[in-house]
Amino acid sequence: MTNEKILNADPRMTFDTFVVGPANRLASAAARRAAESPGTSFNPLFLYAASGLGKSHILSAIAHHSARVHPENAVAYQTLEGYLDELTLALEKGGQAAMRDRYADLIVLLLDDVQFLTGQRQAQEILLRTLDGLTGRGAQVVLASDRPPAEINGLDARLLSRFSGGLIVDMGSPDYETRVAILQRKAGERGSRLAEGTAEAMARFPFRNVRELQGALNRVLAIQDMEGRPVSSEEIPVILTEADDSDQGALPEESPAAAATLPPEVGEPRWRTEIRATVRAAEAEGFEANRIAKLLERADEPADWGDALERFRAALRRAGEISSELQTLGNPWPEAATTLLRDPDRLEEAEHLLFSARERARPFAPLPDGPRLNELGPSYPALAVGAADRILKGERPDYSPLYLHSREAERARRFVEAVGRTHVERNPSGRVGLTSVKEFSQDFIRAISEGVAGAWRERWWSVDVLLLHGVEDLSATERAQEEFFHLFEALTRRSAWIFLASDRPPTKIAKVEERLRSRFEGGLVVELGKGGAAAPTVAAAPKPTTEVKGKGSEEKAKTASPQSAPPSGKEPEAAAAVAPAGAGAGGDGGSDPWFPPPDKVVWTWPVREDRIVEGAD
Repeated sequence: MTNEKILNADPRMTFDTFVVGPANRLASAAARRAAESPGTSFNPLFLYAASGLGKSHILSAIAHHSARVHPENAVAYQTLEGYLDELTLALEKGGQAAMRDRYADLIVLLLDDVQFLTGQRQAQEILLRTLDGLTGRGAQVVLASDRPPAEINGLDARLLSRFSGGLIVDMGSPDYETRVAILQRKAGERGSRLAEGTAEAMARFPFRNVRELQGALNRVLAIQDMEGRPVSSEEIPVILTEADDSDQGALPEESPAAAATLPPEVGEPRWRTEIRATVRAAEAEGFEANRIAKLLERADEPADWGDALERFRAALRRAGEISSELQTLGNPWPEAATTLLRDPDRLEEAEHLLFSARERARPFAPLPDGPRLNELGPSYPALAVGAADRILKGERPDYSPLYLHSREAERARRFVEAVGRTHVERNPSGRVGLTSVKEFSQDFIRAISEGVAGAWRERWWSVDVLLLHGVEDLSATERAQEEFFHLFEALTRRSAWIFLASDRPPTKIAKVEERLRSRFEGGLVVELGKGGAAAPTVAAAPKPTTEVKGKGSEEKAKTASPQSAPPSGKEPEAAAAVAPAGAGAGGDGGSDPWFPPPDKVVWTWPVREDRIVEGAD
């Protein structure tokens, strides 16, 4: 059996045309592995997703990729319906042995729509034998369904065991960024181009699957083709809303949802009337009700229809509660919420979204009581206080991050806390995040374990002022360094302020990534000195002291020391202090209130005559 005879996959559906996003990344990676190394792992590979989310695309991609990588191998891609047709034909001609022989030389078997095995006992029996034969000799089996194996009614326990023994992967709905990428990719494949912002505007609509997304794209491209002009992003809401309106009432009568909208028949049994009324009420509120509506297809009364209705109604009530709480929390992901909350079957996903939203909205710990910047006192260097104040005022953004270090770690921490209190006093609604490296790292581990790392990350990225102390502890971390780097980048893009406190300068922190160290040093690094040391300042010049001898005698200065005032009654125009090498503002200045030392002070006088000083008698 050759590939040409059995390869029925759509040639347009390859891995190159499959857009990978968070919702399908695992499925795509497992599918590639199955195509490149058949039978070596994930056997069988079971993919499940709602209709229109790319199951058939991935199966076709596996077929094409496997045929290209291993051209000598036989690959079969079949829907379950095609498989059953072949089964019937084989039974008519030569029995089950002929059917098994047909798949005897396969290396890869791809079977779609496995959910239709329900009620097909003979088909299940032969599929079981086919799977045992293929996997026993190292062939790869990939199956796709619209539901997980455990939810396929009437599935043989042996088949369920075989499916569960491989890898079962869920494919979710594409997120906003993936929808944009899909629209741009599909438009490009058709030789068309969307105007700037059009794909983004389309992706904001809560499409349930890729087919709906492609249908919207078809409508936009048709307008562009007919009118010979690009459709702008401003037109998208009107175009897509009109499309939704035109579809009202267009459901085929044989569909469960359409059946639910039909008027009740005379003498209809109570179970049908209640189910129909429940479906109508749910759909009027914008909820999906296909699963419960399928009960109307039954000819006889379902044994558990009352319990099914109660579970459905409870799911609707819970969806309403989740929606209300999300609104209270600011609903940070409205598109995902709209998609999940309209489908009661996805209530578990909606619960996780709410859990993530709670994490996203979790308030930061309040700042401890203490002084503001202007209340720190003279023991802190004026340069550090002034630089922090100017950053908070937005006057010197280039000073951020302000890196403050002192051998006394508590001294540096108290300074950044004062920064936070000053900002909150000036901006009561501002978001200030105060944490240590150790707390930051431990909280990240908690977020990972609870499955809310994305929301945790967004929460930190929203602060106006980040106060991080204990920066020296970064040397004991790995993942925290990466997280902080991305946090640093995100806050920089938002023009938020970053204040860092440590017991040592950046160059003395071991095992820190250079990209982090360079960013620490790219702002302003200030040493805070020791507690109790005099604050390093440039003092105002004292008034001159002179002695008058008598008429005609010259004014004579008592001293011409650099600590003295200029020998004139005028104030100096400027005073420049040149610090010794290695002594930044705020260094340990010793007991001398002058820092830098007197021999490094230079005075400048505006009047030349004032510079003449006669020696004292």
